Amino acid sequence: MNTLLLLNILIAGGTIHVTSITPTSFPLWNGSAPGALGNASEDIPTLTLYTPDEKHRNGASVVVCPGGGYGGLADHEGKPIAEWLNTLGITAFVLKYRLGPRYHHPIMWQDASRAIRTLRARAGEWHLDPDRIGIIGFSAGGHLCSTMATHFDSGSPSSPDIIERASSRPNFAMPIYPVITMAEPYTHLGSRHNLLGDNPSPDLIELMSNEKQVTPQTPPIFLMHTADDEAVPAENSLLFALACRKAGVPVELHIYAHGRHGVGLAKDLPDVSSWPSLAADWMRGRGMLKSK
Repeated sequence: MNTLLLLNILIAGGTIHVTSITPTSFPLWNGSAPGALGNASEDIPTLTLYTPDEKHRNGASVVVCPGGGYGGLADHEGKPIAEWLNTLGITAFVLKYRLGPRYHHPIMWQDASRAIRTLRARAGEWHLDPDRIGIIGFSAGGHLCSTMATHFDSGSPSSPDIIERASSRPNFAMPIYPVITMAEPYTHLGSRHNLLGDNPSPDLIELMSNEKQVTPQTPPIFLMHTADDEAVPAENSLLFALACRKAGVPVELHIYAHGRHGVGLAKDLPDVSSWPSLAADWMRGRGMLKSK
């Protein structure tokens, strides 16, 4: 178990708050994960817990899915996102999910499902509200985020594993400059290759094109994209937003005129850097940041 003590100085409304955060990493399964091809680091999916200080913790929690084309995990879409969520009083969990081309679907979905079930099953231990569990993902991690918003279940009540008894449905989801579709011309082919393999069937492409899997049970969605994203076209977010609207799912979409792909918190891009504030306002408006 890796533990690192960090001190964050948060300045809000002229008041300085010193927040102690202790990130702790742990495997999603005891023993080998289902479908594991070995016991190396890349075969062991984990969560890293970032806890806000007790005074500001509000009971909400979010699983963070970094991007990387389903072939890597971008550092700037993990820890910094968790630390930002901590400033909102949210307990954050950065997911290290298994990657292609070593692994393919359904392994990544399995890891993300297990992550949400873990938060719900162990909510009491971490002082979480089991009805305010969200997920945020970036790029290919945004696809995984949207997958959890459209491919979830209520759990297996008879399972001997208490975690598997819990629902994998997030209460809200925030795909950020996400890959959504697996179909051309708007998919990101590298992500599709790593997720689905060399020659995915038309049925598999449709199944994992999440704009086609939205139902009225899909949780509320917040989307952000940039219009000139050359890696993952903004049509991905547009397709998902339209599908949500047709299904009656609450959705908020922000498309910025300019900004490269993979901006993360976009602190160096004034034209895009407002998106975390907009996301925070959206979560607040949905009642996700209320005190327990």
